[in-house]
Amino acid sequence: MTVPFLPTLSTFFIILSAVFVAIGWNLIKKRKIEAHKKAMITAAVFAVLFFIIYISRTIVVGNTSFGGPESLKLYYTIFLVFHIILSIIGAILGVVTILSGFKNNLQRHRKVGPITSIIWFFSAITGVMVYLLLYVFYTGGQTTSMFKAIFGL
Repeated sequence: MTVPFLPTLSTFFIILSAVFVAIGWNLIKKRKIEAHKKAMITAAVFAVLFFIIYISRTIVVGNTSFGGPESLKLYYTIFLVFHIILSIIGAILGVVTILSGFKNNLQRHRKVGPITSIIWFFSAITGVMVYLLLYVFYTGGQTTSMFKAIFGL
């Protein structure tokens, strides 16, 4: 079995991002503020690398549609839409959390940070599951436009 390079690389980056969020969360619990900042910046860099690869591939190549059994397509689509919503919310909250940290708005940072982290973990986990469903458990379907890949239109 071979897996496509760019989706594998982007999934690896999102896993690294989640790992560094977990490391950063652990560091701040120990009051290691500078190490926390470095871990979270590293997490953000990996998230941005994921995003650059994902968007570039989407624009240049397109998206891969679900190639698994037709009986699972509806469930996969619901799961994928859930993942996309989580990812968008996580990304927006991630920017808010990072900016509030940089601006030393610690009240907002402390309030939003844990929520952002939890959403980011679920986004990363569901993203890995989407990757596994598209490229590992089943052979990916055709590569096509984003809306066609998601909704089969």
